[in-house]
Order: sequence, then C-alpha cells, then structure tokens
Amino acid sequence: MTVVRFTVNGDERTLAEETSLPDFLSSFGLDGRRIAIAHNGTVLYREDWPAIMLRDGDRLEIVRMIGGGAPAA
Repeated sequence: MTVVRFTVNGDERTLAEETSLPDFLSSFGLDGRRIAIAHNGTVLYREDWPAIMLRDGDRLEIVRMIGGGAPAA
C-alpha cells in the first residue's frame, strides 16, 4: 500500500494513493471559485488543476478569498 504524505498550509496530510487536485478539493467540499492554490511554490491557474496529481512530499498552500472592505472614498 502506498501512502502519500504532503502538506496543506503547513499541516501534514496523508492519502492512500496519489490523488488529483480536483478530487482532493472536492473531498473537503472546497469551492474552486473562491480559492487560490500554490503547488510546490508555484501559483496555479485554475485550468491547470486537473493535471496536478498530489504526490509524496508535495506542498499546497490554499487561500480562501473573502469579500468585503470599505467603499472607495
């Protein structure tokens, strides 16, 4: 059995096998329209996500976008 160890926002995670980025995101219910992702230090374009397979030692940084702020003066 292969175990894939990787980090997400600094926290170690494990998977039973290599998994595509979209499958990983959907397993956590993350809305792809409201997040930005860096994979091993490279910010990804959304259209590239399906080609990314999470492998042992990978690092993900996931940032959720939050609306708000003050109106322009």
